[in-house]
Amino acid sequence: MSFIRPPADGPVGTPRPAEGAAPAPGQHGVRPARVVALPSATGAARALAVVGLLTLGALIPLLGPGAALEGTGEALAPAARPVGVLRTVLFAALCVQVGEIWVARMVPAVPGAPAGLLPRAWSPVAACCGLLAAVALSAIVANGNIWPRTWSELRFGELYGTGDGVLALLEINAFAAAWLLALSRRPGLAALPLAVLVVAEAVRAHPEIETPLLGMALTLVHLTCGALWAGGLLQVLRVLRLWQGHGLREQGAALLARYARAAAWLFAAVTVTGTLSTLRRMEPHTVLEQLTTTGYGRTLLAKLLLLAVVAVLALRARRRAVAAGDPGAVFAPGRAEVALLGLVVAVSALLTALPVPIRW
Repeated sequence: MSFIRPPADGPVGTPRPAEGAAPAPGQHGVRPARVVALPSATGAARALAVVGLLTLGALIPLLGPGAALEGTGEALAPAARPVGVLRTVLFAALCVQVGEIWVARMVPAVPGAPAGLLPRAWSPVAACCGLLAAVALSAIVANGNIWPRTWSELRFGELYGTGDGVLALLEINAFAAAWLLALSRRPGLAALPLAVLVVAEAVRAHPEIETPLLGMALTLVHLTCGALWAGGLLQVLRVLRLWQGHGLREQGAALLARYARAAAWLFAAVTVTGTLSTLRRMEPHTVLEQLTTTGYGRTLLAKLLLLAVVAVLALRARRRAVAAGDPGAVFAPGRAEVALLGLVVAVSALLTALPVPIRW
């Protein structure tokens, strides 16, 4: 008696299924291999680049003063490093809040834009960070522009006796009011205390006797336009990503176009006011020399180079969006532009901690 083993495909007489055909009921087919999408090298490189830029932005105000003054013969202020870091936080907090308020007012003007479809607000956290930075800066001002190292050196009562102290208190109150309003049902009202904050910064930056009003006006426009430019871009990118997930490409393109038109004017205003402010601090015939021989000039030169790169990225993003017909095409250059604008904010904060060049 012999035993015949049935073929592996099934009992005797069962036809072999055609190659590539679906298995018959009751039969077990081979499950296709699952394809796992690995992150592309380009995406990883972009992520590393953004992380590197953010890290550099955090280190600029901390390590920048000493590097900028190296070989210039200028003295480093005792609290230059903490002031640079704290003003970076203060300016960044201002940009985030101003950008969210501006874009929230821009969205209703976009045809077909959904009401209330905005990303989660970062303003409360930004206002809280700005408040803490303003308190720390006021402690430095109260201690004679020296970083307090003991509890006994925290003399906040001294703030009422000096002009810089009063301005520091004004900035604390402005951030506190902006924080409370950001948590309220009408967060747009935070624009009022933020405007007071910008005015206080403009007054603080120009204690000179000659033409102080002109300097204040230039700083007021420069800081306002810079905050709208950087903060607005950050918020527009966040809104675009949210709207892309809801299939609102046309509305996203319209929002991006509105921001791009305004950003061109903001960039022009930042450039003009920055140039005029530079000429007020440096004699025209000594500008080129002081850009390389003074700490303020070197930092200003770095800021100018960063702004030039940001302008190129902005043009590239606009061309990509127009060519692709998709606002999502701006995400890659837009993220790089935001990161570089973060560096610009850090460099601008560093400028406030460096000695102003002497006019001769």
